[in-house]
Amino acid sequence: MNLADLTAVDLLAKYRDGLVSPVEVIDDVLARVEQLEPRICALYALDPAGARAAAHESERRWRDGTAGPLDGVPVTVKENIATRGTPVPQGTAATELIPAVEDAPAAARLRDAGAVIFSKTTMPEYGMLSSGVSTFHHLTRNPWDVSKTAGGSSAGAAAAAAAGYGPIHLGTDIGGSIRLPAGWCGLVGIKPTHGRVAVGNPYPGRAIGPLSRTAADAALALSVISGYDPRDYTSLPAASDSYEIAVDGLRVALLLDAGVGLPVDPEVAAAVSSTASQLEKAGARVEPIGPIITREMLDGLDRFWRIRSATDIAALPEERRAKVLPQIREWVSTAGDLSGSDVFHGYSQMGAMAAAVGRVFTTYDVILSPVAPITAFPAELAYPTDDPSKPFEHIAFTVPYNMSHHPATTVNAGWSSSGLPIGAQLAVPHHQDLTALALAAQLETHQREWPTS
Repeated sequence: MNLADLTAVDLLAKYRDGLVSPVEVIDDVLARVEQLEPRICALYALDPAGARAAAHESERRWRDGTAGPLDGVPVTVKENIATRGTPVPQGTAATELIPAVEDAPAAARLRDAGAVIFSKTTMPEYGMLSSGVSTFHHLTRNPWDVSKTAGGSSAGAAAAAAAGYGPIHLGTDIGGSIRLPAGWCGLVGIKPTHGRVAVGNPYPGRAIGPLSRTAADAALALSVISGYDPRDYTSLPAASDSYEIAVDGLRVALLLDAGVGLPVDPEVAAAVSSTASQLEKAGARVEPIGPIITREMLDGLDRFWRIRSATDIAALPEERRAKVLPQIREWVSTAGDLSGSDVFHGYSQMGAMAAAVGRVFTTYDVILSPVAPITAFPAELAYPTDDPSKPFEHIAFTVPYNMSHHPATTVNAGWSSSGLPIGAQLAVPHHQDLTALALAAQLETHQREWPTS
């Protein structure tokens, strides 16, 4: 196996035993990037020279016995997670390119742990799309099938992970932006409990978490980036949950109908049902449940997010406003039709979603569902519906946990007849993030050979 494909857990063991050097690993990762990046376009601000210098420093720390918990592990960071000296364009040509003055909390924790941050990763326009469509970045594509999207808004993070650009990739998630691309790229991706990872610029539902090829790597990364930071008033002290779970007796709610949005593809339903059968065979008690959220909830959230985005875009100078992706401009063009009551009601639907999810967890330990109702759609589309008036018809399985602050992770559940990954989502009670990843680890049975060409 190429060194670029080794897990973080395996790399650390090899570094510890002196079998491999971080310098060798970053060279293989950069060679993989050179090979695949022209086709998948996952990276922003790639820094080979800085990466090699950091790898040499890591090599020295391993030799001196001062290595950190991620020392020498190649990682990427989504472009909206600030890293010092690099502009944060937020996926749009409308942003002024001003270098960030400091690392965001999660990026700082990676550096402190010795990780080699060799590049940022791409995202779509303002992070408001579940695709890689952007007026700033090249179009990011899915390594399993480059005619398809890698998802979004953590588009580059997912594509980089699936392509083997090292083992750990940080993304952000406000409605499914880690889990959707993870599901469409065959990865483990976790949206943590709200506040577990300090985001630096908190907003309702926004979270930072890792995407990786294995649950063990995601758990390792999450343990490093978690914890309180004074720059984020919503951040929490480090948690004490455990990366282990007993499946026998586990109460699992099987949610195959979100009740709103796109219908679930039969192949997606079959793959997630197969995952439920795996859990049943291991002793879990699986029971089907009805929809958790309603049309009113999803539409209310759409109205609130639309007015928020319209306000941000209206504040731009005219010449920059004109650079915003046309589909986003069309989406926000109706914001002026909304009344104050409409917007307040829309905002209230975040609480309504949270309450609905909370009621399910009074009875069940896990909610198992598809990540998305469909497999990856054509890369060139901003939305799977190709309709800016219906932008959120694919997030009904993911967005409730952003609003309720519950952790939710993905695991590959199988493959479509056309060879595309199908993701299953595992949502669990608050502060059981590592437990969710432990369950995902027990279900990691459907992976194929990763794409390398």
